[in-house]
Amino acid sequence: LRAALREGSARCRQRDFAAAAAKFCTALELCSKGFATENPLKSSPDDISRLASWIESKLVICYLKLGQPGLALHHSHRSILENPSHFCNHLRQAACFRSLQRYSEAARSAMVAQCLYVLAEGAVLETSDLLQLYWQAMIQEALSEEISFSVLYTPFEKENKADKIKEANKTFAEKHPDYVQHIFTDPHGIHLLPEKAESHPGQQYLLTLGFRNKEIGKTLEKFVTQKLPIFPGQKITFSPSMEEEAETFWQNTGKKIMAAMAFIGSTKIKDERSPCARAIEQFHHASLLSHLHRGEEQAQVMAQVMAELATVPYLQRVSQEDDKLLQSLMADAVDILAGRTGECVWTKIHKV
Repeated sequence: LRAALREGSARCRQRDFAAAAAKFCTALELCSKGFATENPLKSSPDDISRLASWIESKLVICYLKLGQPGLALHHSHRSILENPSHFCNHLRQAACFRSLQRYSEAARSAMVAQCLYVLAEGAVLETSDLLQLYWQAMIQEALSEEISFSVLYTPFEKENKADKIKEANKTFAEKHPDYVQHIFTDPHGIHLLPEKAESHPGQQYLLTLGFRNKEIGKTLEKFVTQKLPIFPGQKITFSPSMEEEAETFWQNTGKKIMAAMAFIGSTKIKDERSPCARAIEQFHHASLLSHLHRGEEQAQVMAQVMAELATVPYLQRVSQEDDKLLQSLMADAVDILAGRTGECVWTKIHKV
C-alpha cells in the first residue's frame, strides 16, 4: 500500500495523471482489503476512512486533469462519504460540478466547504474569503445560464415573516416583470449569501423565485414547501407508469424543476422542513431516472445522496427522530446502489 501511494504521488508530481490514477486505484483496493494500518485488528475505522478519503481525493484530481469530470465527481462523492467534515473534499466536488457546468450544485458544494472551514475554526481569513468568492461566482454563473426563472434575495431579520414574504413577492413583480406567471418565496429556511462577515455580520435573506411558466412554478412551490418533499399531482408525478410519459415529463418539466431546486439549495445550509429534505428530493430524481432506464445516472445521484446525508450532522443539529430517518435513508441508498429491492423507508415515503 505504501509503495502504491508513493508511486501514485510521484506520478502526480510528474503530471502523469493516467499512471497516477492507476496506482491510486490499486491503493484503494488494498485499503479496502484491510491493509490501511499496521495491525488491522487494532485499527481505528476513522483512520481507515480518512486514508480512503485521501486516496479518493487524489483520484478526483487525476480524473479532472485527464478531462473526465464525470468520473472525478463519482470519486468526490466517495471522498465526502468517507470524510464528510473536511472542507477540501466539498471544494473538489464543487470543481467537478463546475467542470460539468452544473453551477448551482457547484455553488452548494462551495457553500458547504466555506461553512465547514469556518466551523473548524479556519484561522486563515484569506482562505475563507476565497471560498466565498468561489461560491459567489458559481451562483452568478448559475443565474446567467438560467432562462426559466429569476430570483430576488430580501434581507430578513426577525420581522413578521408572513408580511415580509408578501412584501418580497410584490418587490419581485416590480423588478422582474418577465417572470410573474408564478411567484413564491421559500418559507422553509433562511438563506445566506457569500458576503464578508465584517460587512454583513450574520445577515439572513428570504429567497423569492418567479417563473415564466405558471405550471412549473406552481408544481415547484408544492414540492419545496411540504415538510417531506413528495412530488404532487396525478398528471405530473416523479414515477409515471409509462416510459414515454416519463421521458416527456422529464424533458418538459422535470429538468426545469430540478434546476430550480438545485438553485434553492445553493444558499441554504439549514432546512426547516427536515435535515433530510434535500436528500429526499434527490431520491425522487433517482426514481425518475430509474423509470427512464438511465442506470448510470441513477447510481451517480444515489452516490450524491449518500454524500449529502453523511454531511448533514456537520451542518445542523439533528434530532433523534431525524437521525433515525437519516440512517434509514442512508441504508436505503446503499441497497438501491447494490440493486437490492424490498420494503424500506424510502419506498414507504414514495408510496404515500
